[in-house]
Amino acid sequence: MADIIKLLPDHVANQIAAGEVVQRPASVVKELLENAIDAGATSIKLIVKDAGKTLIQIIDDGKGMSDTDARMSFERHATSKITTADDLFNLNTKGFRGEALASIAAVAHVDLKTRPSGVEVGSHIEIEGSTINLQEVCACPKGTSLSVKNLFFNIPARRNFLKSNNVELRHIIDEFQRVALAHPAISFTMYHNEGELFRLHSGNLKQRIVAIFGGKTNEKLVPVQEETDILTIGGFVVKPEFSKKTRGEQFFFVNDRFIKSPYLNHAVTAAFDGLLPDKARASYFLYLKVDPRTIDINIHPTKTEIKFDDEHALYAMLRSTIKHSLGQFSITPVLDFNRDSELDTPYEYKNKGVVTPKIEVDRTFNPFENVGVPKRGVQRSEFEKVDTSGWEKMYEGIQQSHGIASTITIEKEVSTPDMFESGMNDSEEDFAFAKANKNPDAQQSLEATTYQLTNKYIVSTIKSGMVVIDQHRAHQRVLYEEFLRNITVKESVSQQLLFPLTLTYTTTEFELLEELKEGLENTGFLFGTISGDIVEICGIPTSITESQVPVVIEQLLSDLENEVPDSSFSQTDTLAKSMAKSLAIRGGEYLNARSREHLVNSLFACKEPNRSPLGKTTFITMTGEELERKFK
Repeated sequence: MADIIKLLPDHVANQIAAGEVVQRPASVVKELLENAIDAGATSIKLIVKDAGKTLIQIIDDGKGMSDTDARMSFERHATSKITTADDLFNLNTKGFRGEALASIAAVAHVDLKTRPSGVEVGSHIEIEGSTINLQEVCACPKGTSLSVKNLFFNIPARRNFLKSNNVELRHIIDEFQRVALAHPAISFTMYHNEGELFRLHSGNLKQRIVAIFGGKTNEKLVPVQEETDILTIGGFVVKPEFSKKTRGEQFFFVNDRFIKSPYLNHAVTAAFDGLLPDKARASYFLYLKVDPRTIDINIHPTKTEIKFDDEHALYAMLRSTIKHSLGQFSITPVLDFNRDSELDTPYEYKNKGVVTPKIEVDRTFNPFENVGVPKRGVQRSEFEKVDTSGWEKMYEGIQQSHGIASTITIEKEVSTPDMFESGMNDSEEDFAFAKANKNPDAQQSLEATTYQLTNKYIVSTIKSGMVVIDQHRAHQRVLYEEFLRNITVKESVSQQLLFPLTLTYTTTEFELLEELKEGLENTGFLFGTISGDIVEICGIPTSITESQVPVVIEQLLSDLENEVPDSSFSQTDTLAKSMAKSLAIRGGEYLNARSREHLVNSLFACKEPNRSPLGKTTFITMTGEELERKFK
């Protein structure tokens, strides 16, 4: 049998390795930013064109590299971070595998200029698909400038799998923010297509969070701080009243490295137990310092997953620390058994002196004697008899004055009895109301053929039997087709707000809103001033209220980030789906007969009434034969 196992050529092996490290332009940004930080940079500039597909450039003022180091940095498994296998369990740097630059150079055009301090000239290297085309001396400032051009130029299939520029840019911004949050002492600048997106000056952690997520964030943060023998916790959590129903801002950093940990996220959620609004998620910026020997960060190519030696201890400490911070800053009630709040001095009397009250007592007072004129210093006693003779004269002539009738008619308001307390069904309820009020509209409701079951399902009769409708999914379908029609035809109706609504958003959210502005205007939104992180809304669709606007837009931004639409059609579709999902009536809401009839009629007037916008069943039918079989 002939031998069939062969060694792969170097360029093929490099491309395979690149597939693990370089998944999209954001992966390149992450690796290059971390290299700049390891080089000791104090100022880092990120320049991106066409969401990284055309250019990704990192300029830093770090240590730079010598001629030999510059050449060696593009070899596989070449690194200055570790020398032995034991070093993997005592890491204090970002990169350590020595694969990043080699993988990037295998799938892009790379241009490197670098100069260490104390040297007059630097090195210039050009690489195309792992092939070095040029290496020469050059004049350049101290530090390193590395440009990655035409990513995946030699792997068209991989390039075709990239998403739209808007989606890829959002991923780049996410990586940029994570690195910037982990290193507030370093100044960062980011440009996209020659437009400045971020300018972050060096400062403390709180200043960095506010600079990224907007000035309004400052009032939302609650500091968290705890130090133990095995763990140091710092950072901030967001006050419960500012939590979002989407995942929101959730950042975990371990030894200044961003990680994802559902287990630790559950610890934070447990600390907020009973404080968050319904279906809201906690937001946090938490920084953990642990002994590098107690963690393993080499279990995933992206290094965003970490294995801890003792996760249970970290869970308990994190939860208790956040609970303590929430209680310390009066977010949660604190029990103090040594203090009686009833003994506290009222604020208005805090600085006033004590005044002794004066009491005058009539020692000759006898309650069993007939009392005439009250004596000085004594109030009228409850035992004193009051002369009530002649009280009838007060009402003489009242019947004739001003034409007021002599009798007063009191009308008793008849209300519909509660069907759950009285045991009535809807038909009996409508009958009772009609009989009591003699109301034609109420009499007409006797002909209704819809009933509500557990405030979640609508039951209606059809020729062959009956239909059971999920009211939430049905309303989603109705709203979805309405919004889709409004966006496409541009015939929506808007209601003007007396006072414009002002909302603040992060840079990423602001970019999304700019893309969605036209679609939102077609649904009925009217925008005023849009500048910085402030968005002014002057009009809203007639189908929503002013209080629903932040919830609708928040859900919309979250859906767009998760579903990452690639075309204008899918973006329009996502916009209609998201608004329908936010505004549809929920299960558990009571609907009167008229609302039920309207929903049923609107559903069966839709193009696809049997499915919700998310593809779920909206109704089921049951024939008379099926009902008969249930009773056999």
